[in-house]
Amino acid sequence: MDKVVDALVDRLLRTGIDGMGKLDSAKDVAAAALAEEGDPDRAVDAIVASHTKLAAAGGFLTGVGGFVTIAVALPANVVGFYVVATRMVASIAAVRGHDVTSDGVRTAVLLAVTGEDATEILRKAGGGAIAGKATALALGNLPPAALMAVNKGVAFRIFVRLGQKGLGRLGRAVPVMGGVLGGSLDAYFMRRIAKNARKEFPPVAPAQITSG
Repeated sequence: MDKVVDALVDRLLRTGIDGMGKLDSAKDVAAAALAEEGDPDRAVDAIVASHTKLAAAGGFLTGVGGFVTIAVALPANVVGFYVVATRMVASIAAVRGHDVTSDGVRTAVLLAVTGEDATEILRKAGGGAIAGKATALALGNLPPAALMAVNKGVAFRIFVRLGQKGLGRLGRAVPVMGGVLGGSLDAYFMRRIAKNARKEFPPVAPAQITSG
């Protein structure tokens, strides 16, 4: 299980934030959105809209290499959803002036993806004093070992959610209607994550992002 958890954390951070193959990095997405929209708020709106469409479409990332290493424990479409969610949150953070190459911010991105579970994950990792604002991690309040513990806590929480809700897999075995239901649920969850990300990553600096 530990190897699977480590693989999931690695995939979320390296693919969701840094990009891989067909998937651009969060910095590239943020830079492109800012260049296109010319305003941080509109750029965030565009990022949320595009990633919600990706979530609803589903299956986009199943052809991207690397998912087979954890496919036994997690279906590729579920891993794909969380990779897209991670990239969306990291892109929002980048637009608002946060350094997504920082270990603290990267952990805060994962926490924002978990939403209401973030406080409990932080508490178990020894960060109870700052629980309630995931972005507080970016200020260096937690040592590297605690950041790693939080990352693993996020991955474990994803497994728990799969057991409880299946992330939209309910009804997907039913042709057509199952696909519609799954896409709708994934879009709904993506919008919830986006709402949390907007709250957790307020603007901290003028957005001046270069791609790459």
